[in-house]
Amino acid sequence: MMIKLCGLRRPEDIEYINEAKPDFAGFILAEGYRRTISPETAEMLVKKLDSSVRAVGVFIDQPVGSIAETAAKAGFYAVQLQGNENADHIAALRKISDVKIWKAVRVRSEEDIRAAEKYGADMLVLDSYSPNANGGTGKTADWELIRRTEISMPYLLAGGINADNISEAMKISPYGVDISGGTETDGVKDPEKIRAIMRSVRKVDKNV
Repeated sequence: MMIKLCGLRRPEDIEYINEAKPDFAGFILAEGYRRTISPETAEMLVKKLDSSVRAVGVFIDQPVGSIAETAAKAGFYAVQLQGNENADHIAALRKISDVKIWKAVRVRSEEDIRAAEKYGADMLVLDSYSPNANGGTGKTADWELIRRTEISMPYLLAGGINADNISEAMKISPYGVDISGGTETDGVKDPEKIRAIMRSVRKVDKNV
């Protein structure tokens, strides 16, 4: 199972990631969020990443030219579109960038997932729904709805996942999990929580 740890902001966070070696490391490039960093900081942090960890930039309703430029400079493996981007937005980005494109879905119904499957993304990120936020709420998604939906493409399960519930999340059999707040204590990345999550996932992987 793939693991993405998101919301990295500091050189110390990268040290924790390089020790834990998740599959993906996420960086928030959308303005106005607690975990937001500048493109320059993202570029600096990505350069410090272990070569086995792929960097993902998270954007919200930003112009495709800006996304493509930032992704190229920072060396992102993928960009995660966390806002109201649609198929036209994704198609426009594909014309100017070879970066992988992930589309986040704030899941309220099966129809939300069905619509996103048609957008042309490489992967979905199924997150909890909030009318006031595009993500990072710390609330779990509707796992039962996701479990009973036949999803035709790979997806990461996001929203409120931590060391206490990750085993249950994995029973849904997503391609991977996307975790941010569950790796923090008082808003700062906690190496012990990162290690606990990695142990839980890798233990299950070994038993499969």
